[in-house]
Amino acid sequence: MKLKLAYSPCPNDTFIFHAMVHSLVDCEGLSFEVTLADVENLNQGASRGEYDVCKMSYHAYFHFSQQYIMLRSGSALGYNNGPLFVTSDTNSLLKEDGSLDSELLAKSNIAIPGELTTAALLLKIIYPQIKHTTPVIFSEIEKRVLSGQFPGGVLIHEGRFTYQKKGLKLIADLGEKWQQISQLPIPLGGIAVLRSMEEGLAHKINRVLHRSIQYAINNPGISKDYVCSYARELEEEVINKHIALFVNDFTLDIGSKGQEAVNYMFEKAIGYGFVRNRPSNLFIL
Repeated sequence: MKLKLAYSPCPNDTFIFHAMVHSLVDCEGLSFEVTLADVENLNQGASRGEYDVCKMSYHAYFHFSQQYIMLRSGSALGYNNGPLFVTSDTNSLLKEDGSLDSELLAKSNIAIPGELTTAALLLKIIYPQIKHTTPVIFSEIEKRVLSGQFPGGVLIHEGRFTYQKKGLKLIADLGEKWQQISQLPIPLGGIAVLRSMEEGLAHKINRVLHRSIQYAINNPGISKDYVCSYARELEEEVINKHIALFVNDFTLDIGSKGQEAVNYMFEKAIGYGFVRNRPSNLFIL
């Protein structure tokens, strides 16, 4: 059976999917028609039900959870790996003493990596005074903030490892702020399947993905060429740091603590009026 599978070109995704899309593990008769795209494009594709299996932001999932259900394997979720809110000297949101200029922030237009990204949701929760945001492909945000086109932007993926070298200044680690609020890991994104899918097939996909992740962890060098062929930052150190940060025990299985974190964020989003009611089961059982 061939399934439409979509994930991002970021190192953590190409790392965990490499073995299954190259049949290096038992795929139980499954094969995959693969689409790689920026996470916000994946979110938008999921909104139209274009994929059988799809990486999506948890924020997007909160909007589409009537249509999709999350697998237990494959999530990008953890501690100290959240989006970064940055500015530059060109058009700074920081005062001379280094503190945030709250009045200027309220008037400013902030670059976000997509309306449905978890980064956008965290920014809204932590800085409710921000009224103006513009979606920008994540790989362009550093450049546009440095040029002064935006006084601030939210970085995801490899940006957290490169922003200082490029001359950007940290306003806040949104992940740290979230952890202070919740005392829980940060749910960034996960792998979802269509709810219309037969339950046995959903569990089969989860088993195959779990094998693929475990294979990648046990054989980290085998996927190197595949990962590097899609990575935005080509420095091996950056790629390795990226994978180490976003692929962890929660990726193998979301676990009870991970589910608690997703539930908590969903309830927060409902409480702020960003999303509507949630289904009873967010993950396959």
